[in-house]
Amino acid sequence: MEPTALAFLAAGIGAGIVAIGASVGIGRLAASAMEGSARQPEAAGDIRTSMIIAAALIEGVALFGLVICFLLAIK
Repeated sequence: MEPTALAFLAAGIGAGIVAIGASVGIGRLAASAMEGSARQPEAAGDIRTSMIIAAALIEGVALFGLVICFLLAIK
């Protein structure tokens, strides 16, 4: 197998793993936030703010991982 083909394969697998990891992380985050809002409705605003910040951090890590996969595919 050619090195270029292996690079494309590794980039595709890496991008898939990054996407799965980010989706699982955001899903768990949203589930916990919904549970917290249901248990304590008066704190829903604070929980929502924390959830949005945490989701942005997760997406940042996912974007960084995808950029690395694209760079791997380009080389």
